[in-house]
Amino acid sequence: VQLQASGGGLVQAGGSLKLSCVVSGLTTSDNVMNWFRQARGKEREFVAGIRWREGTKRYADSVKGRFTISRDSAEMTVYLQMNSLKPEDTAVYYCASSSERITTATGAGSWGQGTQVTVSS
Repeated sequence: VQLQASGGGLVQAGGSLKLSCVVSGLTTSDNVMNWFRQARGKEREFVAGIRWREGTKRYADSVKGRFTISRDSAEMTVYLQMNSLKPEDTAVYYCASSSERITTATGAGSWGQGTQVTVSS
């Protein structure tokens, strides 16, 4: 599977951004699409995941109620709508595929390139 992320940028605190991840070459092992993020000097952390077929979703506690993951099967794209952004959301955001539900980066199969999100205070 190939993953192409885009949509990052600079936004003020309280603002919104929508990230996209175009998926190609989906295989039977790519059951879940995930968003991770990595802030400078920190480990990569799970943000949200969605089962490609069923559409069931999971979120990290830190983004619940603010971020929404979705997928468009026709467009083969996974989205991350980020609202009420905070400076602590500043990070490089990555999309990643996995065969099953994961909570750590080590469980991911394939990664897209990152897209930088910077939230100013």
